[in-house]
Amino acid sequence: MITVNIIVFNPVSVNTYILSDETKEAVIIDCGCATPAEEEILSCYVSKNDLKIKRLLCTHLHFDHVLGNAFASRTYGALPEAHRNEVEQLPSPKEQIRSMWLPLDVDFIDVKNYLEDPASICFGESELTVFLVPGHSPGSLSFYSPKDGFIVVGDTLFDNSIGRTDLWGGNHHTLIKSIKERIFTLPDNTVVYPGHGNATTVDREKRYNPYLRS
Repeated sequence: MITVNIIVFNPVSVNTYILSDETKEAVIIDCGCATPAEEEILSCYVSKNDLKIKRLLCTHLHFDHVLGNAFASRTYGALPEAHRNEVEQLPSPKEQIRSMWLPLDVDFIDVKNYLEDPASICFGESELTVFLVPGHSPGSLSFYSPKDGFIVVGDTLFDNSIGRTDLWGGNHHTLIKSIKERIFTLPDNTVVYPGHGNATTVDREKRYNPYLRS
């Protein structure tokens, strides 16, 4: 069984996910720690639980979701992984920060390991299925555990909302299509873990999300 731990990092309050199972093998999704204090929070959780970080996964490459990738890679030896479209079609995280005039001075590491759909992420006795869900960005990914009944969706879908499409590589029509065809076809009781804010469920968003009711 996968344990889902969420740590909220950086000024944009990104949900960083640490998924682990009984073998102590683990993956990090959207490592957002941006300061030495936040890096310490991450490393303390990993060491306290004696976890072995096997993969460093990115739902997408907007700057706020990758602020901790260089630290995690140096510390645990895992290289960041994302969809090729994120690398080829988005400005670099440094360029994104510069264009928004944000006072962030963070080291970044390039993504050279590409994830595709379909693909499986295996760690310990657990497995995640990779979904391509473009719209918020051109290569947004979600990571689904059918066995444990949850999906980590990045900024594709939120509790009673959806991802922005006015940022780099966004497309509203594509986002709605991705949600309805990839996420809303999952079982209604699937827990949806977003890139910011509270978790929700597929059923709740089908019923109440004002952007998605048809």
